[in-house]
Amino acid sequence: MTQPPPPPNQPPQQPPQQPAQPPQQPPAAPGGPDLNKAPEPGYGYPQAPQAPQAPPPSGPPAAPQGPGYGYPQQPPASGYGYPGQPPASGYGYPGQPPAPGYGYPGQQPAGPYGQPGYGYPQPPTMPMQPQPGGGRKFNAQLAIIVSAVTAIALIVGGGIWYASSSGKDDDDKKTTAKGGGGGEDKNGGDEGSSSGNGAEEKAPADTGSKVLFQVPAPKVPEGASTIATDGSWLTDSVYAKSGIAEIVGYDRAKGTEKWTLALPGPVCGATDHVTGDNRTAILYKPAMPTKENPQSCTEVGLIDLESGKKLWSKTAKSGTMPISFNNVTLSGGTVAAGSTSGGAAWEIASGKELWAPKTSDSCYDSGYGGGEKLVAVRKCGSYDQRQLHIQTVDPKTGNVVSEYKMDEGIEYAAVVSTEPLVVAADVGDSAGDGSGISDFFSIDNKTGKLRTRISAPGEDFAARCDAIYKLEDCSALAVGNDKLYISTEEHEGDGESYVQTNEVVAFDLSTGKQTGQRADAGDGYDLVPLRMDGGNVIAYKRPPYDKGGQIVSIDGETFKQTVLLENPATETVRSAETRMLPTSAEILYSKGGLYMSKVYASDFTTQDKEYLVVAFGTD
Repeated sequence: MTQPPPPPNQPPQQPPQQPAQPPQQPPAAPGGPDLNKAPEPGYGYPQAPQAPQAPPPSGPPAAPQGPGYGYPQQPPASGYGYPGQPPASGYGYPGQPPAPGYGYPGQQPAGPYGQPGYGYPQPPTMPMQPQPGGGRKFNAQLAIIVSAVTAIALIVGGGIWYASSSGKDDDDKKTTAKGGGGGEDKNGGDEGSSSGNGAEEKAPADTGSKVLFQVPAPKVPEGASTIATDGSWLTDSVYAKSGIAEIVGYDRAKGTEKWTLALPGPVCGATDHVTGDNRTAILYKPAMPTKENPQSCTEVGLIDLESGKKLWSKTAKSGTMPISFNNVTLSGGTVAAGSTSGGAAWEIASGKELWAPKTSDSCYDSGYGGGEKLVAVRKCGSYDQRQLHIQTVDPKTGNVVSEYKMDEGIEYAAVVSTEPLVVAADVGDSAGDGSGISDFFSIDNKTGKLRTRISAPGEDFAARCDAIYKLEDCSALAVGNDKLYISTEEHEGDGESYVQTNEVVAFDLSTGKQTGQRADAGDGYDLVPLRMDGGNVIAYKRPPYDKGGQIVSIDGETFKQTVLLENPATETVRSAETRMLPTSAEILYSKGGLYMSKVYASDFTTQDKEYLVVAFGTD
């Protein structure tokens, strides 16, 4: 097995032999991707992942090798204790996980992703009327075997510590970098679909950050190789993060523990959405996994992020069998969870069950998108004649408000946004890069009509979605102002520095065309949208080998960038930061605080400290 190319914080090694071709209209940076090029069917998709590579040394830039400066390391194969969902992929992740590891809760295969002869492009389907009685029903289908792919081991140099420090480490923590110029909400800020700006994040007088605190990586139980640590949330006073069979609430400025919620088993799923009174939903296992019993993800819990209390815990059944859930979300006073056995929902206030699967139906809810609306991805038909129904539903009753039927043969779809409604799919497996996205579908969630379909070739765009399990788990994109903001793939930058860079560009959700707006990352940086802030885009700039990362606010109309935070450029701090890949780590920013965390703990051992959380903040 070959080794992957060096990660973003490794200086390039030798000049490229052939520069990238110039872009088409609208213009991009010299050497950038052709953003208008239509995708081709993916050859041999998906490919097997590659082994992780040792951490890079620091040094002056030379020229890049391989597919490009900034290509990530790959996570190792999964092992015992994996809860049943693959983690978000890192940059360049080839898409197909390896065979199931020891202890994986087994599921039955459902055949190939795409169907013979089905390829890109397909004409958009006409919207159909909702089926009579189209509430939440179920018919158990075969599930695809998707094995665990764990997060990259936290191999970090010394210099950031949690309980005590001394010497050089003290200097690293104190060093700052000087930077330049109600209802349910996405975690950390506004979803950004409102008209007008309405931005809340403002640049401080000094954008240079310091390390606020860090949490060491927890030790996994004996006999386990990986344990999921899904879930991180921000309130005005608390940063909450899942550990091993627990959730801990930290003071968001000091890192001191405010509360600990012990659970009987690992958290195996969580929603980013938080209610106006700081409640959120999680999935967890009823006990710690063992070799004999890896445990299923059957428990749905509502937690209070301020007090650390579990308000209620529920399960649901398909017939007589408990459902093992894959995803959970909340919207309009309802918690909804989906699976290959169907979906169920509960009232947030009381925990009352609102719906559960019915074995008499031939369709089932594989998952939901939440936030301003509740959207179900409903699967109908046998696996070789699958059709996805994208349904906006009443969160109180589950009744269908509107429905869009996707072309037959599209196996999976991710919910990027529910208002406006945008879903992503890999049509005919044509993305070819494991991103899960070849096309975006902009849908009118009042009528169910397709507004437009946006081609997003994997070779040109860096956004990724896990449409198989975690239907809301998308990265390197944001939706607001009736636009889709999306990262381009990295490419050779301007000039003769041979470093890589990328851009964030925008698509109009009513026409499907690029708006011509573009925010440049700058040489050596990789620009990744995190979320909307009113009409602005909050984005993370993954740094080059000699600088700290940045949080910037991109004006949604002018695309002017304002630096909100810049991290220390010291080697040890930068090493810890750059191991938190934007497409595989949880990255939250709010009110001058940046919180980066891993979604897995592993038994990998190194001589260096490993971290679950690294938090930065400005004064």
